[in-house]
Amino acid sequence: MRLPPPGYSRRVLGPGWSEVVALLAAYLIAVLATPAGVSGAVLLLPFQITVLGTPSPAVTPTNLLYNVVAVPGALYRYWRQGQRGGRLSLLLIAGTVPGVVAGSVIRVELLPGPEVFSLVVAAVLIPLGAWIACTRPSAGSESGGPSGRPRPLFPAPVLIALAGAVGCVGGIYGIGGGSILAPMLIAEGSPPAEVAPAALASTFVTSIAGVITFTILSIHQHAAIAPAWPTGLALGVGGLAGAYTGARIQSRLPDLLIRRVLGVLVVAIGARYLWTGLVA
Repeated sequence: MRLPPPGYSRRVLGPGWSEVVALLAAYLIAVLATPAGVSGAVLLLPFQITVLGTPSPAVTPTNLLYNVVAVPGALYRYWRQGQRGGRLSLLLIAGTVPGVVAGSVIRVELLPGPEVFSLVVAAVLIPLGAWIACTRPSAGSESGGPSGRPRPLFPAPVLIALAGAVGCVGGIYGIGGGSILAPMLIAEGSPPAEVAPAALASTFVTSIAGVITFTILSIHQHAAIAPAWPTGLALGVGGLAGAYTGARIQSRLPDLLIRRVLGVLVVAIGARYLWTGLVA
C-alpha cells in the first residue's frame, strides 16, 4: 500500500482526540529526547504528519510552537540543578535566530509542497540519527581535561556561522536547531550535561523567532502557513511535562545509552520518509 505524502492533510483522529493523543505522545518523546539535549520536535514532526494529519507547511511552525511551550520546563529544571548555558547559549542564539528566519522564508517560498519536503525530512533525520547513535564521549569529556573545566570547542566565529546554518535547516524542518548542534558539540568533547541547557536555550529563543516569522508570512498567503495552534499547544503542554522529567532523570542514565536509543529511532523514522519521498 502506498503511503500518503508527508504533507497530506487528513484528520486521522476525531475532534478532541487529536489534542489528547498529541499531549501524551509529546510527553513520552520529550522524556526520551531531553536527556540528549534534544527538544523532541525532531521526532514530533513525523508524528504530526502521519498521525495528526497537520498540513504542510503549517506543520513546521506548529513544531516550533511545541518548542516554545515545552522547552522552558527543561530549562527550569537544569537551572535548579546548577546547569546553565552561559556564553555558549549566547553564541548559539546569535547564529540560529537569523538562520531560522531565513529558513522559514525558504520553507514558504521554495518548499511548500509535501513531496519535496519528505526528502528534506529524511535528509535531516538520517545523518542526525546516525551521528547521535555512533558518537561516544571523547576522552576527558566528562571533566574537560586536567583543570576539570570544559575544553574549548569551536572558535566563536565558527560556532556562530555553524549555528546560522543549523538555524536555517531548523526553519525549514521545524526544529530550533538544538537537536543538530547538541551532538556536534558533544562529539567535539563537551559532555551532555554541559551542552543540553545551552542547546535547549538556543532552541527556545530560535523557535519563538520562527513562530513569529511564519505568522507574519501567513498574512499574505492563502495556504496553511500559520501554526495549528490547538495542536501546537497540546504538544507543548505534553512536552513541557516530559522535558522536565527528562532533565531530572538525565544524571541517572548513561550518556551512551541516551545516544544509542535516540539515534536508532531517528534513523528509522528518517528511512521511512526517504522511502516515501522516493516513491511519491
